[in-house]
Amino acid sequence: METNRGKLVSVLSCLCAASIVIVCIVSGQYSQSIKLLPAEPGNSVAMSELQAKVTASREIRAVFSSQPPAIYFNRLRNNTFFRKIKKPRRYQGLEEGLARARASIRKAFSSLNQSSAIDGEDNNEALTGYVYRNPGAFYQSYVEMEKRLKVYVYEEGEVPIMHDGPCKDIYTIEGRFIHEIEHGGGGGKFRTRDPQRAHVYFMPFSVTWMVKYLYKPLSYNLSPLRQFVSDYVSFISTKHPFWNTTQGADHFMLACHDWGPHASRGHPVLYNTSIRVLCNANTSEGFNPQKDVSLPEIHLYGGNLNPKLLSPPPPTTPRPFLAFFAGGLHGPIRPILLNHWMGRDPDLPVFEYLPKEMDYYSLMLQSKYCLCPSGHEVASPRIVEAIYSECVPVILSDHYVLPFSDVLRWEAFSVMVEVSEIPRLKEVLTAVSEEKYKRLKEGVRAVRKHFELNQPAKRFDVFHMILHSVWLRRINLRLG
Repeated sequence: METNRGKLVSVLSCLCAASIVIVCIVSGQYSQSIKLLPAEPGNSVAMSELQAKVTASREIRAVFSSQPPAIYFNRLRNNTFFRKIKKPRRYQGLEEGLARARASIRKAFSSLNQSSAIDGEDNNEALTGYVYRNPGAFYQSYVEMEKRLKVYVYEEGEVPIMHDGPCKDIYTIEGRFIHEIEHGGGGGKFRTRDPQRAHVYFMPFSVTWMVKYLYKPLSYNLSPLRQFVSDYVSFISTKHPFWNTTQGADHFMLACHDWGPHASRGHPVLYNTSIRVLCNANTSEGFNPQKDVSLPEIHLYGGNLNPKLLSPPPPTTPRPFLAFFAGGLHGPIRPILLNHWMGRDPDLPVFEYLPKEMDYYSLMLQSKYCLCPSGHEVASPRIVEAIYSECVPVILSDHYVLPFSDVLRWEAFSVMVEVSEIPRLKEVLTAVSEEKYKRLKEGVRAVRKHFELNQPAKRFDVFHMILHSVWLRRINLRLG
């Protein structure tokens, strides 16, 4: 009897232990599948603690290098989250299409070398090969984007902060993109009203209008901006299932205001995981080129391009000045520039305030190089103005990720000068041979189309280049 009783106790003990193990496993899997690990916005990227990430910037750029890498588009998976959640059926068709897109881009590597040109549908769409990292891969990626990319724009919210933005002056690009994707002819072929068909989801709020309507002047309190973003993400993630499916990794925001990065801190998952399209693309302040997109700053006074920049003079027209700059004394770099060069050399006119008898754009058109120092923030509208003027941009900045650098070889149409080299600026520029200068200037003409705003948008213009940058990050994102 005692033997039987002992066996019974032993069996019951084993069953109890097994039950505990099963409960722990089930509860552990469940908690892991729904738990969102905390992230501090102060950390630039809490990559290991959050969900889906884009591939490393070197892998994104490898897509457009002259040599095909061994692995493409392969790091965008969540090793803790997506592995535990069954992929919704709607994603299967989308992912199959993206897999075909990736395959076609890989194939394009061998079709053209880095210096080859590509003819578009008309002369305005021809691609000059040497300004691209890999023209064949870029062109094929662009075509695949046109064929496949669908953007869902969240419809919640009211103007002015939602579905609107500035369409003139220094933050022009913010409002123009929102308007084009929602109402323009160019955005119409990409926008879908069916969120089940979307590859990416756009959150159409304007940080510039947040500053105008929510920020108290001179308070330096950005809490209202962050609170708005926090409330907005909480709302769409509660009303719709799409944010929670990927923890926002296939969602994007766009902001040209200097405080765009600060507003995005209102929701740590957006800050760390979502695609942020920002003019203020400063890696020392949390900009992550692995997932974020650098947005060109375009200053349109009154909403229109200055007539002098519509048709620059012929390439053979003399440019008497070596380099030119005029701008306010703010930020850490401009005081260095003005201290060394303001009023020092007639070949290199540098001004803090341009004399009334002088014209800003005329001086750009008369200069071989246009100096583009960062101000309070890294981005400068002078870079795009220089391109419009066919004046070779001289980039004077630290920690700035230049727009579309996944695709464009900035060294083919601009000059990068370290801040420490500003005292030697004239020496650096005069050392550029005439042959190289002509090549740089040809490169400036070749990339102009990528920085132009059109209504409606045209192929390869800035609207499409922004979408292509988002597309690159999406094809690096694998769901499931």
